[in-house]
Order: sequence, then structure tokens, then C-alpha cells
Amino acid sequence: MSNVNVLPLLEPVACCPPLNERPMSAEEAEVAAKMFKALGDPVRLRLFSAVASHEGGEACVCDISDVGVSQPTVSHHLKKLKEAGLLSSERRGTWVYYRVEPSVLAAMGALLAGAAKTA
Repeated sequence: MSNVNVLPLLEPVACCPPLNERPMSAEEAEVAAKMFKALGDPVRLRLFSAVASHEGGEACVCDISDVGVSQPTVSHHLKKLKEAGLLSSERRGTWVYYRVEPSVLAAMGALLAGAAKTA
């Protein structure tokens, strides 16, 4: 019997249209603001980057926790990133592995890409 506890994957992020396509609806703005607010903290941004750039597209918490804060603080920030829909996780034994869903990066990129083309 396996002791792996698989958490359900987050729904794909259907965030928002590119900023220069049309004005955002209130709901789209809520989703985008939640994502960007979560990334507005330097520790969270470092953790998100560490997971996104980690070999294989996922990272064990043991591999990314060296960001200059205590382990409980790392756990708090990872929880906030999960709540914002930026990370998903899976427990394997005593470790938790985090991953950035490709749809998250695609949605964030699409949101900003249109605006960059007109700048």
C-alpha cells in the first residue's frame, strides 16, 4: 500500500485577457490581483522562482527552503502561494513537493504580453 497522499491539482488558471485587449471585469481583476499580490513579497517571489526553475518542474520543500527565513515562515509563504493558485503540492512520505502549473505561467504571461507589445 502506498503512503503517497496526492492532492488534487488546481483548476487551470483562466485569468485574464492581455491588458491592452479590453478592460478587465471585476472577477478577472480579483484573480489577477490575488496572483500578483502573492508575488509581491520578495520571499514568495524567490520561492515561486525556485519551484518554477527547478529541474523537472517540481521541487521538494527541502530543496527550496534556503531563502533567509525560518522553516515555519517558508511554509507560511508556500501556503499563500498555493491559496493564490500559483502552486500545487503533493506529499511524498515526509516531504512535500511543489510545482507551478504550466497554465499559471501561461496566464500570467498572456496578461502581460499584450501590454509589452504596445510599449
